[in-house]
Amino acid sequence: MSAAQVQSETSFKSRTVLPEFPPEPQKAHEDVEFDKDKGVVFEKVKKSKYMTDQELKLLPWHKRINWLSTAIIFTPLVCLCLGIPFVKLRWQTAVLFAVQYYLTGLGITGGYHRLWAHRSYRATWPVELVLALWGAAAFEGSARWWARNHRAHHRYVDSDKDPYAVHKGFWYAHLGWMVLKQDVRRAGRVDISDLNANKLLKFQHKYYLPIALTFGFVLPTAVAHFGWGDFWGALVYACFGRMFFVHQATFFINSMAHTFGSQTYSTEHSSYDSIITALFSFGEGYHNYHHEFPHDYRNGVMWYHFDPTKWTLRFLSWFGLVKRLVRFSKNEVKKARLQVEQQNLEKQMKQLDWGKPLESLPEMTWEDIEAQVEKGLYLVVIDGLVYNVTDFLPSHPGGRKILEFWNGRDASRAFNGEVYRHSKAARNLMAHIRYAKLVEKLQ
Repeated sequence: MSAAQVQSETSFKSRTVLPEFPPEPQKAHEDVEFDKDKGVVFEKVKKSKYMTDQELKLLPWHKRINWLSTAIIFTPLVCLCLGIPFVKLRWQTAVLFAVQYYLTGLGITGGYHRLWAHRSYRATWPVELVLALWGAAAFEGSARWWARNHRAHHRYVDSDKDPYAVHKGFWYAHLGWMVLKQDVRRAGRVDISDLNANKLLKFQHKYYLPIALTFGFVLPTAVAHFGWGDFWGALVYACFGRMFFVHQATFFINSMAHTFGSQTYSTEHSSYDSIITALFSFGEGYHNYHHEFPHDYRNGVMWYHFDPTKWTLRFLSWFGLVKRLVRFSKNEVKKARLQVEQQNLEKQMKQLDWGKPLESLPEMTWEDIEAQVEKGLYLVVIDGLVYNVTDFLPSHPGGRKILEFWNGRDASRAFNGEVYRHSKAARNLMAHIRYAKLVEKLQ
């Protein structure tokens, strides 16, 4: 290995922190199987609870709806709207709402998403416990279920195997995929053996409902009731209201973040960066960066990008509560950004008229040029190309006399600085009056 290669490898390792995955278990888990053709581990295919997609389409509309998911999604909004006219929001309850919103939002973005779905960092057990408990309180399913779907989303993004593919519609990606019954076999297969081996996630998955009710409803209402006597305020705002807004923040990642914004780092998938989406989605709005660098613990790569999860994880890392934050170097990030900028520039350049292509020009000799000049054309040779300046004579900024002087002659040195160093704009303009390629040089 050369010194340059050693230096490059050392530089890469020093600036980029990659995920460190635990070793594979000695025995295959009963819920996974090995694909010999692709060399990857998948969870086993299970029978669908709701039949196939084709069979589901034949059902009456009310039988196509997943009423449990629909109730979980819409009940918070209904209860919030019914409670607002009758229950006053007290400042203590508003603070409780903010705390619950932050903890449950962090449980999803920092726990379900970046820790368990992408393994973007390592957390100590107290942090994992908090994320698992309040992640359940968000009422978005267990971490195992959530992370499994999200891994499928990344692996099969924008395909029919993507559980919440945006090409099926904005509202389908937002909540339709949960409201309508699905054939579970349609979603792409992924490896979740690490999730199945996690004792905390197994416990959370098994006792998901009591955990969700305890930390999503019982705890906040108890705090408000015994703290400042506002049980109903806590129920309306800190429970149902918080639940509704955290839901929408997560749902916007699947819909808005795949519809609006700029594609800064890749144009190969329907993900976008947007500060507006970031504000609506608890800092998950820099989604194009996330899809290009999914293992990075940052969603907003710049320090000023609104990303509360990034700031929280960095803060916790100062105290050793989270470790090995995965991040890609500025070099790799800038390469991706410049590649997209180059693609965009190439698209714009293709829309412009760059004059006559060189390959379309005929060939001429000095004898051919002299013959054309004798017929009345004004031809000037510059850098091996013949230019027809006949119609340009009245418009030449330097006057027509100098063009008449160089008619039928090689003006390369004069054009390139001996008389005047012409600008890039002048050279672009001349591309439109190319006439031929010179196939012989002056003796």
